[in-house]
Amino acid sequence: MTNNAFSATVVPFQMPESVRAMAEKGVSQAREGYARFKEAAETGNGAIEAACHTATKGVSEYTAKVLDLTKANTDATFDFAHQLASAQSVPAAFELWSSFVQSQFQALTAQTKELAELSQKIATETVEPIKASAAKAFPKVG
Repeated sequence: MTNNAFSATVVPFQMPESVRAMAEKGVSQAREGYARFKEAAETGNGAIEAACHTATKGVSEYTAKVLDLTKANTDATFDFAHQLASAQSVPAAFELWSSFVQSQFQALTAQTKELAELSQKIATETVEPIKASAAKAFPKVG
């Protein structure tokens, strides 16, 4: 038999019921808090995935539009070059050139507006899942 100096001084201890209840309540609240945090994190991840998917789709749409506009501008330039090559005089060539510059300026203005509107649409659609997730996670107080 070993003689432990502490064994004689250890007094059996029972936790009071109020302390036990408080500890259980704290554990329960911690579990609930963790569950809410986990749900918010999962919702946030879903929102980020949706935003990335929307952004990727939007970039593809934007790239396709830029390619369409580039093709239209290239076709217009080739048409102008063909007309210019068949011009009968220098004044006729200058008239063609002036008309081409004016039409291209108008086309570029319209194209810039179209691309700006498309960019705005893509940005709005990309942010929407994050906005909806934030509204769900942090409901308005009122």
